Amino acid sequence: MKAFTEALQSIGQSFYNAWVPEQRYLAYLSGLRMTLLISFFAVILGIAIGIVIAVIRVSARHSKNPVIGFLNGLCKFYVTVIRGTPMIVQIMIIYNLIFTSPDTNPIVVGAVCCGINSGAYVSEIIRAGIESIPVGQMEAGRSLGLTYGLTMRKIILPQAIKNILPALGNEFISLVKETSVISVIAVNDLMKMAGYVGSRTWDVIPPYVIAAAIYLLMTLGLTALMGFLERSMGKGDRK
Repeated sequence: MKAFTEALQSIGQSFYNAWVPEQRYLAYLSGLRMTLLISFFAVILGIAIGIVIAVIRVSARHSKNPVIGFLNGLCKFYVTVIRGTPMIVQIMIIYNLIFTSPDTNPIVVGAVCCGINSGAYVSEIIRAGIESIPVGQMEAGRSLGLTYGLTMRKIILPQAIKNILPALGNEFISLVKETSVISVIAVNDLMKMAGYVGSRTWDVIPPYVIAAAIYLLMTLGLTALMGFLERSMGKGDRK
């Protein structure tokens, strides 16, 4: 019993050392702020890329325009490469190819790297959502005199996004967790700051457990938020 008590005291002391001395909790909060900012802008970039690619790929099925065909080929290549290679490899290539200046804002670096990766997955989700909408919806919009682009923006995309909201939510939750690999390019996100605290205490397990708990709280919060949005958007269907 004494040994068990001593073990608990030792574990408690380890977590205390990883959180309180030298105001180390501020390091986690700083990393959390960076992670949230990167995730926010990466989500926006991923949605923008995803919508553009999804619309191009769907349009290519109904158009014989060579420009659309060429763009469709580029989009297929992009999606294939991004989905077929590890995110950490993509980050290293993008960072060393584009962000060579030491003065580059780390939020920009992280958001671009993660957003480019997320865009490929979001595009496939949105494309599936668009294709789930009956063709008659597009024909109805065109018969009313709307252009293809306006019909897509006003009629098709709102219905598609409503249908794919759960899948989009899962992608965004995954993206928040995947931002942890940004630490490999010296961005001071939550994972990087946990490693910093571990280097100060000479005990890396407690800082990483604390970081894992923070990631878990973030994903639980996002899951609850997505559930609320799904229920709110589904009220109209149940009436």
